Amino acid sequence: MKTTTVALCVVLSAASIFAQQPDKKAPLYQKVAALDKQFFDAYNHCDLETAAAMLSDNLEFYHDQSGLDTSKASVVEALKNNICGKVTRELVPGSLKVYPLKGYGAVEIGVHLFHHPGHDDTEPVGEGQFVQIWHDENGVWRLTRVISFDHHALKR
Repeated sequence: MKTTTVALCVVLSAASIFAQQPDKKAPLYQKVAALDKQFFDAYNHCDLETAAAMLSDNLEFYHDQSGLDTSKASVVEALKNNICGKVTRELVPGSLKVYPLKGYGAVEIGVHLFHHPGHDDTEPVGEGQFVQIWHDENGVWRLTRVISFDHHALKR
């Protein structure tokens, strides 16, 4: 079985096994919540240098609408062309879940809302779910796997 398939099975199994919300005061939860904020602040402000630095060279990005992208450069280019100035992301309060991956890092699961700048920014226009795998590389945390799915428009 391919390593990618095994990793995906582990993520999905972990998501189904852990039904409770982890301790939000736990150091790992705090670390991943801070990483999420840092990455999506860069995403929302078109800080491509910061975003790229937080992505692994071995990134696998699975998206329900665009499929699989295994090129870090391609993902950064997609952020530049499709996100910058067009979309901002907001984490749904209370949706963030974080679980340890022994000897590797952490799994982050949550729901996010999307806004279109220049429109009524108080009302999100879309929603999606995500699973992200963070790898702790000797104290430097990077995203290695991202699964972004269930994107849909919100009714107004």
